[in-house]
Amino acid sequence: MDAPEIKQIICIKWGTKFGPEYVNRLHGMIGRNITPPFRLFCFTDDGAGLHPDIAVRPLPVFEYQAPVNTRGKWPKSRLWGDLGDVTGVVLFLDLDVIITGNLDPFFTFGDPDDTILGRNPNTPLERLGQTSVYRMRVGKLAPLQEIFRADPQGVADKYKYEQRFVTRNAPGGVKFWPRGWLAHFRMHSVPPFPLNYLREPKVPRNSRIVIFAGNLNPPDAIAGRWQEDDQHRPPLDHLRAAFSGRRKESLSRHLRHYLLPASWVRDLWRE
Repeated sequence: MDAPEIKQIICIKWGTKFGPEYVNRLHGMIGRNITPPFRLFCFTDDGAGLHPDIAVRPLPVFEYQAPVNTRGKWPKSRLWGDLGDVTGVVLFLDLDVIITGNLDPFFTFGDPDDTILGRNPNTPLERLGQTSVYRMRVGKLAPLQEIFRADPQGVADKYKYEQRFVTRNAPGGVKFWPRGWLAHFRMHSVPPFPLNYLREPKVPRNSRIVIFAGNLNPPDAIAGRWQEDDQHRPPLDHLRAAFSGRRKESLSRHLRHYLLPASWVRDLWRE
């Protein structure tokens, strides 16, 4: 009997925003939710502290002038071209996702040559992909590097985010994961106002991966804060601050930007 094909997952870590614990916990979550064999490759400028079972690779060389006037995770463009000894089909995962279900279908859905993205829930009227979780054949997006390298700031100004650039320009177009496989923590887990003061966030039903787009990351969800420089307060204290002049944003945002600690994130986000 032929040996089963290894499922290849890749991630990227640069700078200091995410420490090695993010990669190690991602590796642990993958291992608990996948049929082996699998391998996680981390492309990084600092492999210190990573679990020995994680395959550490240097950041791929891709010389370009980084855009400075537009938001977006443009360093992800390093992964669009040659990845050295990593070839074939790979599943990319952001470091700040929480895995809530089995990952096997991400490797069997569609055709191996398809580029498959999540559907962006923030833009229901636009056919826009989300690149927190996507699958590609290594090298298929290399033409995007050439377009981007020729005018990085112009591309960033036109498309705003790298995920829109990929959606619009991927060779052969893109497909999307089935609805429900990916969930957005803020949109699908945190209860809407005023229930966010009464109920803690829940695991989105039938989800396989929960993404944390924006500033709210897993440690914030565990602590019950909207972003890293916030501090969790009891519900009544947060409501009092809304009318006392101690808030940092509009009243509507302040009221909506509250969550109770998410115990399920604490339970799942571990090595």
